[in-house]
Amino acid sequence: MNAPVSSFDAVSIAVLPPVARFNLRVAPADQAMASKTFGLELPGKIGQGAQNGDRAAYCIGPDEWLLHAAEADQSAIVAGFDAARAKTPLSLTVISDREIAIEITGPAAIELLSIACPLDLARMAVGGAKRTVFDYAQVVLIRDADDAFRLEVWRSYFPHVHGLLEVGFKELSVGL
Repeated sequence: MNAPVSSFDAVSIAVLPPVARFNLRVAPADQAMASKTFGLELPGKIGQGAQNGDRAAYCIGPDEWLLHAAEADQSAIVAGFDAARAKTPLSLTVISDREIAIEITGPAAIELLSIACPLDLARMAVGGAKRTVFDYAQVVLIRDADDAFRLEVWRSYFPHVHGLLEVGFKELSVGL
C-alpha cells in the first residue's frame, strides 16, 4: 500500500515498505532454540527489542515475539521453524500481509502519537515495543529512536489510523 508521505519540520509520516513479519509463540525455556533458529537473540523481557541487520525481534508477551526480516527470507525462516517444531512445541504464524507499518519521525512525533495512544511515550525505551491501542485499533508501537516510532497496524484498521495521524499532522503543522 503506497500512501503519500506527509512532512513538515517537526514531524513526518510515511508508510514503510513491506517486510516479512511473524508472530512466534514458544515457551521461555525454549527461547535459546528459537533465537538460534531465527538467527538473532530474542529479548527476554516484555517490551524489549533486538535488531541485527534485517532481522528484528520484539518481546510482546511472556511467550510471544514479533519477528521482522527481509521479505526474501520469509520462506527460509518458516522452513527453519518447521524443522525446529519437530523437537520443540512452538507456533509461528506468518503475518506479513496482515499489517502495514507507519513511520512517525521528528521532534513532534510523541505529540502526534499522543492524539490517540494512551501510553506515556516519553518513558518508552528506544528499541522497545509495546502492544497498545491507537484510538480503538490494536497496534504494536516500536520506538526506533528518541524521535522515531513505527506503528504496526492491521491492514483493516490502516485507513482509520492513517486518517487520524493525518488530521493530527494538519493540526500540528498549523499550531507549531
